[in-house]
Amino acid sequence: MASLQSVKEGGFLTATLDLTLPFEAGKWNLESGVAFDLSHRGILTITPPKVSALTKDIIISAGVHGDETGPIELVQEMAQSLLQGKLVPAHRLLLIIGHPQAINAHTRFIDENMNRLFAERNDETNIDRINANQLQYAVDDFYQESPLLTLQHDQVLPDRWHLDLHCAIRDSVHYTFAVSPYSEKSTRSGALFSFLQQADIEAILLSSAPSPTFSWYSAENYGAQGLTMELGKVARLGENDLIRLAPFSDVMQQLVCCETLPVSWDDSATSVYRVTRSLAKKSDDFSFTFPSNQANFTFFEHGKLLAQDCGVEYYSLEGGEAVVFPNPNVAIGQRACLLVQQTDVIFGEQVTIAK
Repeated sequence: MASLQSVKEGGFLTATLDLTLPFEAGKWNLESGVAFDLSHRGILTITPPKVSALTKDIIISAGVHGDETGPIELVQEMAQSLLQGKLVPAHRLLLIIGHPQAINAHTRFIDENMNRLFAERNDETNIDRINANQLQYAVDDFYQESPLLTLQHDQVLPDRWHLDLHCAIRDSVHYTFAVSPYSEKSTRSGALFSFLQQADIEAILLSSAPSPTFSWYSAENYGAQGLTMELGKVARLGENDLIRLAPFSDVMQQLVCCETLPVSWDDSATSVYRVTRSLAKKSDDFSFTFPSNQANFTFFEHGKLLAQDCGVEYYSLEGGEAVVFPNPNVAIGQRACLLVQQTDVIFGEQVTIAK
């Protein structure tokens, strides 16, 4: 079918979004030995010519929110270069365009926020839940069927990464930042933080509680170095300023195509925040005291009234707090914002918050 041929020629995004054509799976190899497996619409597994104990299992996803198009274009650029043989991967790679229906509709989601549907398998009552389940199965298959499992010794798991690429719906003090989901597993490696700094990511936000996001799913279930990456601001497909994202795109290509990357850290080069608390919307009376389009990481001095809900008032804590992802229009019970404070970290094989 034309859609499979389009993917083979480099048109991963075009074929994914063309819902007028039935999906056709396919497997093929390039002369270089790179193998491709298009298992589902928008889900492409790429295997390098050879694997070793240094090979990583890397997931790069975009389009979990349909209107966040800059990262979708970055995934398409990488897919095209790999499919056309311009790049040769050194690691196993799963490329995902997550929600073609929402992308075509130029909207964040169809019925409910898909990036809150990764706590468990969902009753498939709408397309967002169907897609979330399919993405969970794709992650399971990619990690569980990895040939790297047979190369590891002493029950050491393969080096697993998951970069879930997004962009913000509002301005931000930091144009690019990464959210590290909370997990009891060792998912904040020095290599991960070094990668972010090399890619000119301005800030890193360390979550303090589980959240049912896509990157959390990989971190919690597979110990992956998972990140929700916020890269710029929402725009229509073809209207994104990808030049500002070039440093990230370049280092992401190095992550995929180089066997290893140098590991280093400069405390002064990247702002690190910890989540102090999350405000959940408890009723339709929830409101912020600041505009709904307030920029991410706007700082409020200690004692500033931030929000009200059901007669309860929320004030900024001692030391002040910055607000991230403020959205008073979420469904009741969902997170209306995160409140954060800057923190120091101890850099090592794993990165920890300094006490």
